[in-house]
This record gives sequence, structure tokens and C-alpha cells, in this order.
Amino acid sequence: MTDQPLTAAQMETGPNAAAIGENTDVSSIPQAELDRLTTDIIAALKTVYDPEIPSDIYEIGLIYRIDMDDNRHVDIDMTLTAPGCPVAGEMPGWVENAVSTVEGVSGVTVNMVFDPPWTPERLSEEAQIALGWYV
Repeated sequence: MTDQPLTAAQMETGPNAAAIGENTDVSSIPQAELDRLTTDIIAALKTVYDPEIPSDIYEIGLIYRIDMDDNRHVDIDMTLTAPGCPVAGEMPGWVENAVSTVEGVSGVTVNMVFDPPWTPERLSEEAQIALGWYV
């Protein structure tokens, strides 16, 4: 796993065990559909915002892993900026609801993980700019 948010290319190729459908087994999902699902899932994740940081959870680097099985069930590992985050109980539901709207997704499971802990180094350049941290 990298210290930076996953890019669309990383999501598609899975160099750090972070891809949609990145298993070494051959997927029954056609590549064109997998590409569309990848793009749409990332877009859905970008609609969820951390209420304390003016950027979406994908750009903040809260998404650690996304995997999809051949039945198009999506499994997401995510974290929070801090374990005591005031929306800790709500944010996984926001993520599940957002990704569930993607056409072709049969279901979503969101797993909250805290290892490795989130650090500001996971912020994308876009999030750094939004926070005024980019130099």
C-alpha cells in the first residue's frame, strides 16, 4: 500500500493490492465493464466528504482498498483521519450508499481499518491545494 491516495490507474492495475478485481484469478467481468465500474466507483467515492476537511474521502486518502468479486460485490477498506472522528459511525454508511448507486454493483461492504493509521502524507495534491498546504 502506498502513502498516497490511489489513482485511477492504480485502481485498475492493482500494483499495491488496491485494485478493483485485482485478484490474480481471471475475472469473468469483461475488461471494458471493469474499467467503467472502476471509474464509476471512484466517482461515487468522490461524492463523500469528510465534514472536517474540505475534500472528498478519496482525495484525502481514506480509501485503502477496493475489491470486486465476479458477482460485482464491492469490498472497501477505509479509515478515518482519527479513530475518534465524530462521524466514525456514519461515514461507512455514506460510503456504502454512494457506491451502491453505481450501475452494475450488486452490493457493498465497508470495512473500517486503522492499520496503517492515516497521516497527512496520504493527501492527494488536489486535497493539499484545497487545504492550502500545497507549495
